[in-house]
Amino acid sequence: MRQYQTLVEALEGLKNRGYVHDFNLQSSCVECPDLDLRLHPQDFEIREVYRFEGMSNPDDNSVLYAIESNTGVKGVLVDAYGVYSEALSPEMIARLK
Repeated sequence: MRQYQTLVEALEGLKNRGYVHDFNLQSSCVECPDLDLRLHPQDFEIREVYRFEGMSNPDDNSVLYAIESNTGVKGVLVDAYGVYSEALSPEMIARLK
């Protein structure tokens, strides 16, 4: 796994390596609105994870997931540290750990 100093740097690096789609986190899946695609936990793998901590504000903490579907669709999911975990299905929580 590569080392990145910032979230923006990591997003650019992943994009250059084919992770071009943006995923949104839903309670039981990740979705890519541009592709009208929903991936449930069994439909994707997390290839890389990067954690970034805000310099002055704990609310700026985020996690970047590099996701690849079983069919080869690559994209990224950016999420705040644990903010939404109570709204996720147990399967999604297990996949994102």
